[in-house]
Amino acid sequence: MAHRVDHEYDYLFKIVLIGDSGVGKTNILSRFTRNEFCLESKSTIGVEFATRTLQVEGKTVKAQIWDTAGQERYRAITSAYYRGAVGALMVYDITKRQTFDNVQRWLRELRDHADSNIVIMMAGNKSDLNHLRAVTEEDGQALAEREGLSFLETSALEATNIEKAFQTILTEIYHIISKKALAAQEAAACTAIPGQGTTINVTDTSGNTKRGCCST
Repeated sequence: MAHRVDHEYDYLFKIVLIGDSGVGKTNILSRFTRNEFCLESKSTIGVEFATRTLQVEGKTVKAQIWDTAGQERYRAITSAYYRGAVGALMVYDITKRQTFDNVQRWLRELRDHADSNIVIMMAGNKSDLNHLRAVTEEDGQALAEREGLSFLETSALEATNIEKAFQTILTEIYHIISKKALAAQEAAACTAIPGQGTTINVTDTSGNTKRGCCST
């Protein structure tokens, strides 16, 4: 994350996609950044990322979206990529119950490796396959509420809620960053000029006078 790195954007936010292999993370990435969908997409090996610049409340934000491989043998590689992330999209497949059951494990890993203030949204992907649904929307909503997460059902195939998911994450990150910047400015102002009614004690209140070693 960086503030006004160049003249093209005001903020750079790193967001990680996490979840089991096969839940559609790569197609969510390609749909959001390139408006593309590939039915034949293979499992991601290692990590890849793509960027997209968009407007958030009048500011130009560059979203850097990292696609972390969901397969177990790559988890050691991806753990380093949580560093510096200010947002995460936790994805499961609504047609595969196991991917939903694994959300808790992914959340633990995310919270172990990422910043404590990271903005997390949970996405139940492949909502276009409603006839094969194995996880109800109510189950997803209930888990999200228990964990304090935002929640949407998405479809990378039909481009349903993909834009909304990232816009929600980016807006929430922007609000947190803005509040931190404002708090820092206020703290700096208070440090520079003592407020009215502030008492600054510069005297020794102990009542004891220290004497040198040779005092009589």
